Amino acid sequence: MSKVVSDQADGLRNLMAQHSGMQAARVIALVGSSPRIGVTSVALNLAAALVQQGKEVLLLDEQGGARSATAMWAGAAARSWSDVAGGLPLSAAASRLACGALLLAVRQGDAPAVAEVRNLFQGQVILVDAGLDRDGALSPLAAQADDVVVVLRPQAASITAAYACIKQLHYAHALQRLRIMLNLAAGMPEAQRVLGNLAGAGSRYLGLALEPAGCVAEDPQLVRALGLKLSVVEAFQTSAAAIDFRRIAGQLLQWPRPVVNRNLDTV
Repeated sequence: MSKVVSDQADGLRNLMAQHSGMQAARVIALVGSSPRIGVTSVALNLAAALVQQGKEVLLLDEQGGARSATAMWAGAAARSWSDVAGGLPLSAAASRLACGALLLAVRQGDAPAVAEVRNLFQGQVILVDAGLDRDGALSPLAAQADDVVVVLRPQAASITAAYACIKQLHYAHALQRLRIMLNLAAGMPEAQRVLGNLAGAGSRYLGLALEPAGCVAEDPQLVRALGLKLSVVEAFQTSAAAIDFRRIAGQLLQWPRPVVNRNLDTV
């Protein structure tokens, strides 16, 4: 029953947004297929690329730890989603990054209390650097995403882990469509081969549409930018990786929206 009510509310919000000429923010959950895939770097660089294209962007950090976006770019004293749930305005709780995007931590225990995230952000795109639970399911916040993107690398272990991650997400949320992004690819032929093989396996064995979300070139400027505490999009605008992120950001804005927000439920 709650799912039906939620879908009706989402549909009403979409109709109201269309009537007023405004669209609710697009929510995209970025999921690393395994540790050290670079999903936090992907999230930051996409946020920077979207800001360069004139969009107001909110990056929600569910990762925690020393290598999280919050730890690296906002500091330990940064506020979190629980402050927003407690009544603090999002504009006061979030940190403004050098690239122009807003960053807000979502700490363990915050997510179950969240309301509809789109109601609290008036910008165009919300990126979630999503963490999965022990069953491979999204948090209630990340489960509000219009699109779930699984990020992987072009190595055998990462591809295997990505398929396992996709399978868990499929069964946890009854997903019929996911997107896959290749990070640190040596070249386009390799990227197309990996993405094509995964898409075939998803269709054949899971009945799941796996759509490409793009690929990012292996680029030494990524490491140099990280050392400067900047995105590669800001620091090295003509680098191969920066060009890829801007391309993906532009395409992301054109992805078809669901008829109504999925507001995924775990099963």
